[in-house]
Amino acid sequence: MALFRSFIAVLLMLQIALTIAMVHAQDDQSVFAGFISIDCGIPEGSKYTDKKTGLNYVSDANFIDSGVNQQILSTFKSNTLDFQLSTLRSFPENTRNCYTLRPEQGKGNRYLIRARFTYGNYDFKGQPPQFDLYLGNDHWSRVQFNVSLAVDYEIIHLTSSDYIYVCLVNIGLGNPFISALELRLLDSTMYAKDLRSLNLYARDNFGTTETIRYADDIYDRIWYPTAYSGIRNVVTSSPISLGPSTKEKVPSKVMSTAVTPINPTDDLLYSWKATDKTEVFIMYIHFAEIETLKSNQTREINIYLNGAYWDGPITLLDHTTSTYYTSFYNSSSYELKIARTKDSTLPPMYNAIEIYNPISLQQRQTQDQDATTMWSIKSTYGLKRNWQGDPCVPQDSNWDGVNCSNDTDNLRIISMNLSSSGLTGEINPALANLTMIQSLDLSYNNLTGSVPNLLASLNFLKTLNLTGNNFTRPLPAELLKKAKNGSLMLSIEAKGDQDTNACLKGSCKTKKHKNVVVIVIATSAALFLVLAILTALWITKRRRTHDPSIRDEFIEPRNQCFTYSEIQRITSNFSNVIGKGGFGAVFSGLIGETRAAVKMLSESSAQGYKEFQAEVSLLMSVHHKNITSLVGYCDDGIHKGIIYEYMANGNLGMHLFDASQNVLSWKKRLQIGYDAAQGLEYMHHGCKPLIIHRDVKCSNILLNEKLQAKLADFGLSRAFTTEGATHVSTVIAGTPGYLDPEYYTTNRLTEKSDVYSFGVVLLELITGRPAISADTYIVNWVKSMVEKGSVENIIDPRLHGDFEVNTAWKVVELAMSCVDTSSVERPTMNDVVMDLKNCLNGAKPNNLNHNMSLRLESIGGPNLR
Repeated sequence: MALFRSFIAVLLMLQIALTIAMVHAQDDQSVFAGFISIDCGIPEGSKYTDKKTGLNYVSDANFIDSGVNQQILSTFKSNTLDFQLSTLRSFPENTRNCYTLRPEQGKGNRYLIRARFTYGNYDFKGQPPQFDLYLGNDHWSRVQFNVSLAVDYEIIHLTSSDYIYVCLVNIGLGNPFISALELRLLDSTMYAKDLRSLNLYARDNFGTTETIRYADDIYDRIWYPTAYSGIRNVVTSSPISLGPSTKEKVPSKVMSTAVTPINPTDDLLYSWKATDKTEVFIMYIHFAEIETLKSNQTREINIYLNGAYWDGPITLLDHTTSTYYTSFYNSSSYELKIARTKDSTLPPMYNAIEIYNPISLQQRQTQDQDATTMWSIKSTYGLKRNWQGDPCVPQDSNWDGVNCSNDTDNLRIISMNLSSSGLTGEINPALANLTMIQSLDLSYNNLTGSVPNLLASLNFLKTLNLTGNNFTRPLPAELLKKAKNGSLMLSIEAKGDQDTNACLKGSCKTKKHKNVVVIVIATSAALFLVLAILTALWITKRRRTHDPSIRDEFIEPRNQCFTYSEIQRITSNFSNVIGKGGFGAVFSGLIGETRAAVKMLSESSAQGYKEFQAEVSLLMSVHHKNITSLVGYCDDGIHKGIIYEYMANGNLGMHLFDASQNVLSWKKRLQIGYDAAQGLEYMHHGCKPLIIHRDVKCSNILLNEKLQAKLADFGLSRAFTTEGATHVSTVIAGTPGYLDPEYYTTNRLTEKSDVYSFGVVLLELITGRPAISADTYIVNWVKSMVEKGSVENIIDPRLHGDFEVNTAWKVVELAMSCVDTSSVERPTMNDVVMDLKNCLNGAKPNNLNHNMSLRLESIGGPNLR
């Protein structure tokens, strides 16, 4: 069936015009290595040196092929306007238009990326548009213009790929446009306290009226002057050195100005508003003492945020920068206060502030090797197709004629159709780098020269169409060998015995479990004959697939079985990823009017077909309100998938660790723990034989629209098939942080291994902390807090004390008993369910001395490999 579909697709794919220039020759763009400076909208081939900064700017024509060059109206131009902001490129066509940057320093580096927009009524509409800004497949920001008709969007980004795609997406509120695009390589130590990408919120320089950027700042950050009433500017002509506490390399010119209050008893105040309470901020405050103090003078400060003490007392260093950093959220407005201490003789002072919004980007991109190959192919053949941005993502914007694997972490190109694309010259050797490609169509071009042997080295290549070109002979022996043995379907005009002898002698007949292999004679009659043969084979294969007596697999059709094409239709061609894991990606879909979740097995998944079978088989036999329900499955050739009921609120971890908008209440946490415990209790005590989940963790506990919890992901589950068995000896499986240490050291799996993992989940519910964070294991941390005798310091601080202390102690005690290193000391899931039910009903613990009741000496850390 897969062969038939591939062959039909090869024959029916249409030529689509598309274009984007190969990004190379990015030299001579800046006087500073690691810079890319693009003036959008100037003629192709143009370049100049900016008079203000001395930076070299180039046209954007070699970075994008779509769009229209425009200029802002002359009334908006001025001597103060940066030269590169007077032109722009607008995008009246295509929903998504992408610039492709490839800095020579490559991935693993931290870059500042700045997109600049000046509307200037270029379209005479008097209404600036709104549109979305993306980094590859990840949303960066929404571009909006308020009073100003010019805005900058800047992000500090640690790259995982050699390619950086900056994309503008039309959201129906006017045509996107861009004036300038700038990339700056940063030092690896800068802004390294947070591995997330940092969206710039504000970068303010105090005590000056001058905007500072390159060359005063060798990283070309733009420091805007900020002034307000009641302050006095302080300036020094002496250089400011970098102190040991700052890695951000703030320029001396920025630090040489500062402000203090005119009234020496006043505080310095700095305030701003958040979009909502969930908006997370990261702040860097830069201090330096730039006045020469007398022997009897001191300047000592405390820092407060929204009235709460943050840091201090701090003594500013003489002409040396000190940087103070913090992260915070959960307020609609903020006020920073810098106050003098009671021992200070001088008022407070500060020099500069940076504020960022951290965002977590998936950075899901085509593997660099495949992306480089595609750009090489485009450049070599001068292809005019709508090829821009990442070849594989987003899925609904795949490059025309290109199909990719569904692996969420390592996207690879698996098929390419360049039929009738006007290709000339020889086959590009770069094709050998598409090591996962399965189908390649180069038919009906004007390719010449010999067919390279490199095509035979592509181990996954199953279909190769070279019909309609002018290749010389002979064909590579290895290629013909693959065609003969049935591992490759090769299509090319026959030219003598050197091409066809093997097949004419009958050695290319269909073999069991082999694809049909033919060398196609390019005539209509032969084509119809081949299609007829393949149709018959497809019908035979389909009958075999649906005949239980023929199939080897043990999955019985008790729940609905879906074909791969049906799965594609259900998921709108896998357009909405809602999760990912070791098995593969999870997509949202619709079956009729009912929403479902579709988990597809990745070809490169560490979990394989055995786990797929195990999960489907288990879910067919297990039915419980706290276990996700099986809707159906797909077992269609290489395509394997499981369809579950849709869980609208994702997994538990999303609500505990990802700065969720709504903090789970104490009662809701207990309810979720109780729900999950009931699911495990059923598996341990309600199933015959009993089933051990083996991978209980927050990400495998899903929540529906009512926040009811259900267990999921049973690919590692094991059943006790031997009656009366106390354990199963098995290879270690599970997740670090949740893994039972006794199971890890003995390989003896029991139901108490699930109890241990569930105990870690309970601790996460209680504390709001992940199992492992900053090299701290949650079990050890809670143990140390219990020894101090204060439950208030254990409970998630986001609850602000809104919990019942006695019940909290009971739940902590229960969780710690679950994670006892000795399995015999752990409760059963029956016991856990009963205790959690009592806690939910407000039952008080039985006058326990909590420090003494826990066997803390038996609580150990995880065994991590």
